[in-house]
Amino acid sequence: MEREDLESRGGLKNRVSNSNSSYPSTYVEDNSEAQWISWLVPVFVVINVALFVVVMYINNCPKHPNPFDQKCVAKFLGRFSFQPLKENPLFGPSSSTLLKMGALERSRVVEKHQGWRLVTCIWLHAGLIHLLANMLSLVFIGIRLEQQFGFLRVGLIYLLSGFGGSILSSFFIENYISVGASGALFGLLGAMLSELLTNWSIYSNKAAALITLIFIVAINLAVGILPHVDNFAHIGGFWTGFLLGFVLLPRPQFGWLESRNLPADVQVKSKFKPYQYVLWVTSLALLIAGFTVGLVLLFKGVNGNDHCHWCHYLTCVPTSSWSCSQN
Repeated sequence: MEREDLESRGGLKNRVSNSNSSYPSTYVEDNSEAQWISWLVPVFVVINVALFVVVMYINNCPKHPNPFDQKCVAKFLGRFSFQPLKENPLFGPSSSTLLKMGALERSRVVEKHQGWRLVTCIWLHAGLIHLLANMLSLVFIGIRLEQQFGFLRVGLIYLLSGFGGSILSSFFIENYISVGASGALFGLLGAMLSELLTNWSIYSNKAAALITLIFIVAINLAVGILPHVDNFAHIGGFWTGFLLGFVLLPRPQFGWLESRNLPADVQVKSKFKPYQYVLWVTSLALLIAGFTVGLVLLFKGVNGNDHCHWCHYLTCVPTSSWSCSQN
């Protein structure tokens, strides 16, 4: 595979999540319920870190000339040293190495049918700074969610949200490659929001919890309008996780949970409320339709920019300080 630097490829789109807030304590009204032991989120962190080490080993900056004719950063690390900051300011590998390892690039997905990149890009990071930001967010957000709902549901939300973010990113990002776990992280934030809404009646301090969560989401999405940040992956991941929260995270009614302590002749309430069932069916239908239509249109080569001429502002807003000509 040819070696292409960040500049010749038009740059690298990073999926960066700045959220460092844990699940707001006002969310859970009953803290006496049993909690799961969180192990999947730490495993995800280990996998991401290990893959970054592998990518840096393969990158081997000292053995490969860079287009800027500058020295590698932290040369004492040997083959693990970083590309020159002019090429990659995030302390990481070259664009060509990331492409080799599975970074997302629209042309390779659409024209060369390398659909696997929609998944592999979730586990790659552009640099050490990118990795640390995302892993800290994953620890703060993911561990609390896994303790509340278990590894299976949180794992599904994480993986499917990352996949959904990659699909939307592929529709709009043309001149950049994209890597990062923040689409999946935004999915966890989206699931937290829908979980609050679908379980609204069991929470105290509802308004405070809702405002806090919306503020966290808004701040993170606002970061996405900066250059070289893939906000489409953030948005796609968020909406996927939001819908998945209605499907995977509804809590049973209190009366149903207590039914085992009631006399046999007492009528037991339905496990879920009617609106929870409606949200469950609607969200599941939207998810299936969205993934199906999205994948079909993507592999047919449909370009989202041809049908939405203002959507590029969702990932970069030009100012006097930077240009969005390549976004």
